[in-house]
Amino acid sequence: MSPSPTRKRLIGYARVSTEDQAHDAQIAELKAAGCEPIHQEQASGASRARPVLSRLLREIRKDEVLVVVRIDRLARSVSHLLEVIEDIEAKGAHFRSLRDPIDTSTPQGVFSLQVLGAVAQLERSLISERTKAGIRAAKAKGKQPGNPGIKAGNPEAIRKAAVARHKVYLGDLLTRADTFLPTVRQMRPHHSWDDVVQILNYNGQRWTTQSLRRAIKRLVAEKLADPKLLGKAGRRPPDDRLMTLIAGIAIGNPALSLRDIAAQLERMRERTPRGGLKWSASSVQFQLMRASKLGLAVPDGI
Repeated sequence: MSPSPTRKRLIGYARVSTEDQAHDAQIAELKAAGCEPIHQEQASGASRARPVLSRLLREIRKDEVLVVVRIDRLARSVSHLLEVIEDIEAKGAHFRSLRDPIDTSTPQGVFSLQVLGAVAQLERSLISERTKAGIRAAKAKGKQPGNPGIKAGNPEAIRKAAVARHKVYLGDLLTRADTFLPTVRQMRPHHSWDDVVQILNYNGQRWTTQSLRRAIKRLVAEKLADPKLLGKAGRRPPDDRLMTLIAGIAIGNPALSLRDIAAQLERMRERTPRGGLKWSASSVQFQLMRASKLGLAVPDGI
């Protein structure tokens, strides 16, 4: 008798738009479908700030399934839905909507997704065509495209546009904050911005020193980060620098093993305390133990 296939782990995601709405109905459906655990988020459907969802998309593992009651609980638009599913599929995981015919672990579900992709492409084409037609009509009437207030140098129009841009930027930072802020908190101001950027970018992010400092300055201005992070980096003994650097790598990506961290240090051309370029797992573990004894919040189990 052939063994039964391994049951995929179902991870539930429930979202409501306002504090007046309750997650209860969604949670009941997700539990009935066998989801465990179930994550809850309160956020507008149009909002880019979805920290719970962002964390789920980073942490989901191969063969796990992210489950929602309806696709509008997950995405702002068809194009956003396809983008999220692409991220999930890239990790070997799957997506399922209980009330929609979408389950990327089945051929029928994949077909439904392909139909949605065609709809999204048509939607983009129609929007593009309407935009071009609107510009042509405006030009025919002697009008120029764009915000007339900004073109005229109207201070109020410029102020409103700046506020709108800042809100979008802050929303994006909040959505991604848990991908970079823990590492920054661990390393700053003990390490230079260049060191912090090097760690983040080795973990697959795309920062420059200027863009990271700008992001932290904005979070500090919004009272979402400690102003001390912007302090000047002082000189530290070589052993202390290595210890906090390794702790920063571990905190930035808790899934890394000791050997993974050692390999990353070698790629970064960081020398061991004895001056060599070959790192061992035991050397990494020793530095993490030092960091833990000094109160640095290194991940458990490394």
